[in-house]
Amino acid sequence: MVVQPLLRAVIMGPPGSGKGTVSARIIKHFGMKHLSSGDLLRDNMQKNTEVGMLAKSYIDQGRLIPDDIMTQLMLNELKGLDRYNWLLDGFPRTVAQAEALDKECQIDTVIDLDVPFETIKCRLTARWIHPASGRVYNLEFSPPKVQVSNTHWAVLKRGGDPGTIKQFYFCNAFFFFYLREKGLLKSFSGTETNKIWPHIYAFLQTKLPDVSQKDAAIPR
Repeated sequence: MVVQPLLRAVIMGPPGSGKGTVSARIIKHFGMKHLSSGDLLRDNMQKNTEVGMLAKSYIDQGRLIPDDIMTQLMLNELKGLDRYNWLLDGFPRTVAQAEALDKECQIDTVIDLDVPFETIKCRLTARWIHPASGRVYNLEFSPPKVQVSNTHWAVLKRGGDPGTIKQFYFCNAFFFFYLREKGLLKSFSGTETNKIWPHIYAFLQTKLPDVSQKDAAIPR
């Protein structure tokens, strides 16, 4: 019996690119463990762990969390996933983080969601994040299930803006170049997640079997 090698993947894309939707579909169809740096940070800050409090001190000052703190946080979590296929979301984001990760395990592919700037800007006008829970809503496609008043909406904060998107591309330009040079970057372009997804699905099928119920002609 041939044992299939484990897949180590990363998903990248600016706010509003559809990472959450695509990641959920990858988990459903290919059974990969999903590790989000944002979710992990929020969990550690809520639990007041040492690394969580340290990270919060930087966030409260409006500063970026240093590479060594993010790397320590993620690598500690990955130790429990050494026997699984996994998908990293939000890490690595810099060459330093990627090099530190590479010393522990080799990344096989980086899935890049290449969505046009104007498309993302339109999406973000309807995208909101509830700061207490970290839940993301879209007023058009995925609104909160409970009707909320204007007062409640005042508590919600927009999950990105044009400046944030531009900053993503500016800050990651060298990192994208690094990934391309290593032959890891696999970009999927488009304006609709449902049209991008079949291409991602076909790509991952060359690496992993679909473990989901095959009850639909088009995998979603």
